[in-house]
Amino acid sequence: MSPALDDPRGAALEPIRRLPGEENEPPPQSGTALCLSGGGYRAMLFHAGVVWRLVDTGFLPKLDRVSSVSGGSITAGVLALAWGDLKLDQEGAVGRYVQSVVAPLRELAGHTIDVTSVLTGLAPLRSIGEGVAAAYRKRLFGQRTLQQLPERPRFIFNATNVDSGALWRFSKPYMADYRVGRIVDHQVEVAVAVAASSAFPPFLSPHIVDLEGVTWITDEGNDLTGPEHRDEAVLSDGGVYDNLGLETAWKRCRCVLVSDAGGQMKAEDDPDRDWVRHLLRVLKLVDNQVRALRKQQVISAYQADSREPVYRDGAYLGIRSDIRNYELGDVLPCPEAQTLELANTPTRLSKLDERRQERLINWGYALADAALRRHVDPSLAPPAGFPYPSAGVG
Repeated sequence: MSPALDDPRGAALEPIRRLPGEENEPPPQSGTALCLSGGGYRAMLFHAGVVWRLVDTGFLPKLDRVSSVSGGSITAGVLALAWGDLKLDQEGAVGRYVQSVVAPLRELAGHTIDVTSVLTGLAPLRSIGEGVAAAYRKRLFGQRTLQQLPERPRFIFNATNVDSGALWRFSKPYMADYRVGRIVDHQVEVAVAVAASSAFPPFLSPHIVDLEGVTWITDEGNDLTGPEHRDEAVLSDGGVYDNLGLETAWKRCRCVLVSDAGGQMKAEDDPDRDWVRHLLRVLKLVDNQVRALRKQQVISAYQADSREPVYRDGAYLGIRSDIRNYELGDVLPCPEAQTLELANTPTRLSKLDERRQERLINWGYALADAALRRHVDPSLAPPAGFPYPSAGVG
């Protein structure tokens, strides 16, 4: 039986995995984190709306960590590089946020980069992962590196190490895999970190990072330290390991806001029977159940007694939520039929029309408002309206 299930602290209820040596660590008593899930452009724009509401309530500067996976890492990357220019403690922060973060994200959403990257990846000497990184480099990040990110909050871009089966973390202080080791002297580009984090399987995965000749730090517990594990990192989408980006936030912060724009598996009245497509369907079933369990555990932690180790402050914002469940009389108008239609936007890096972009941002904004006022700070005033009033949510 795994340590998590044996743990007398109740870690079996936690939505993260306790690593060897962490079983008896005390729960955090402070710190605030924002977790941004995957979900392609759908997630990228939904999260942009969530962050918009955090800006105009003055909550964003309270963050100590931003942990992201996949599509959420695109939003986090742009936010991280713009952080110093936002001047969140001064008037006009919302306008600067729109110009420095929302505008480039919307510009990217006007282009299809997944199909293009797959096609260019078929050419000799060019991988699909390199194609995705090149698109991010061209349209968002240039050649700026993780060393240009702010000290606080710490931005963590999560990928999955296919070699070790563990989480691979990109951040300013280091890259790390708890089984392989740490790299502290690095100049990894933000475009590369985000491309690895958003390497959706099967078409955009894997993303290969060449590490030959890099200096590693070996910590206690590292058990894969040979060159066969350290000369290159074979990485996939961060959501393969941790679809909500919780791992690096939950263990360090008392208040955790979870923005979940993940997809949902649809029913099939006539499932494929050939072994390739049938296997893909079964793997989706497994993934869907893991996601549902993790979500349930997050919400249970919010509802636990504050004296229990598993307890966390914060709120879960799910793109498939019904805003009426927040039981506030002054939420923005978000009919469930319309928001579910937005939630069904395909998990792609594929061009979205401007109206859908605006509605996804509006929906993230409205849901963040409801969650903050219901579960985090009831004293907040309701917003005057949507960021894009004429678009609504449908």
